[in-house]
Amino acid sequence: MSALGAKNFNAEPYPYHTELDLRIDSITNLGLGIGRHNGWVIMVPNVVVGERVRCRIFRNHSNYSEADLMEITEPAAERIEPKCPLFGICGGCQYQHLSYENQLRLKRQQVRELLQKLAKIDADVAPTIGTDPTYHYRSKLTPHFAKDAQKIGFLKAGSRHQIVDVEQCALATHSINERFQKLRQEIRGKIFKKGGTLLLRDGVDGVETDPTKIVAQRIGDRIFHAYAGEFFQNNPYILPTFIDYIIGEAAGDSIDFLLDIYCGVGVFGICGSRKFRAVTGIEINERAIELAQKNAAINGVNNISFTIGSAENIFAKNLPDNTQIAAIIDPPRKGCDPLFLKQLVNFLPKKIVYVSCSPDTQARDLQLLLTRYSVRRVQPFDLFPQTRHIENIITLSACN
Repeated sequence: MSALGAKNFNAEPYPYHTELDLRIDSITNLGLGIGRHNGWVIMVPNVVVGERVRCRIFRNHSNYSEADLMEITEPAAERIEPKCPLFGICGGCQYQHLSYENQLRLKRQQVRELLQKLAKIDADVAPTIGTDPTYHYRSKLTPHFAKDAQKIGFLKAGSRHQIVDVEQCALATHSINERFQKLRQEIRGKIFKKGGTLLLRDGVDGVETDPTKIVAQRIGDRIFHAYAGEFFQNNPYILPTFIDYIIGEAAGDSIDFLLDIYCGVGVFGICGSRKFRAVTGIEINERAIELAQKNAAINGVNNISFTIGSAENIFAKNLPDNTQIAAIIDPPRKGCDPLFLKQLVNFLPKKIVYVSCSPDTQARDLQLLLTRYSVRRVQPFDLFPQTRHIENIITLSACN
């Protein structure tokens, strides 16, 4: 396609499909390599730091351009062969061409850089804690299909609409892939009014495909019930280590009370109940709170209470002395509401353990928290090997 034929294409500073030779300097937390041409930033997918590549411009922004990878002219020694033949076509994975050790190092570096850039701090970031296995670990899969259901899979890399046909996902559990094969056969070729999304959730009792059904999930010696279609961490292999770390960071230091904010179905609070005199969870999703209460009963936990409401409503409760309280906050990807952060800082619990699936919004939120807190520890976890996603935990202590 010519530049004139590219819809809504901004031809500055490069005409459409201009080909460039670049050296890759770094990789962003979005999984894109950064190279420079005459000082101008070019972002390229599926590359390794140090490689020289040939790429082709498909979009210009105000301060950078995006390009497709055409050829690796000087491959890096760290590059490995991706396990999935659809890598680079399917948009689900970004790092299959990197050894797992390099993925862990890269994610640690990305957290450090985000804290420097957005929170303006040079924090000591611990080595990323990885997971085993690094393939076939996902306990939830959501493949998409168009209305003719000829292709059933995931969005093409760099596209918001095109679907790549995927027969097996290298990240999904074997049970999910087996059920996925049957689902594909059931719907392929049928005509729908519009496209849709399938759900496959692997739980204690097998794979559930109805998002409204309740499924059981096991974490260590605890059982949790959650709606199949709603949020529940989907790497069961690392969850016990992940949760133990979070609870360990919140406990101790003469802290008797735990606030589990954005508590969902109560996982952190219930798992941590043995470490505290009392736990309070708050969650805006009423159905999640109902299940949290049931989960507490199922697991024999009687020192925990749950409140329905937005995160800032926790401060309307009659809370104990703040010097005896630790707060775990695990907000959605968009981060915390500024009103909540201001109330949290004013209340000043002794410790905050901030759990985030989006280290960039976490780093942004730190700017306000650091007015009265200091960073005690930064610990990335890799819940999603082969992908750009990072789960980061920051422990903060109130300044005297």
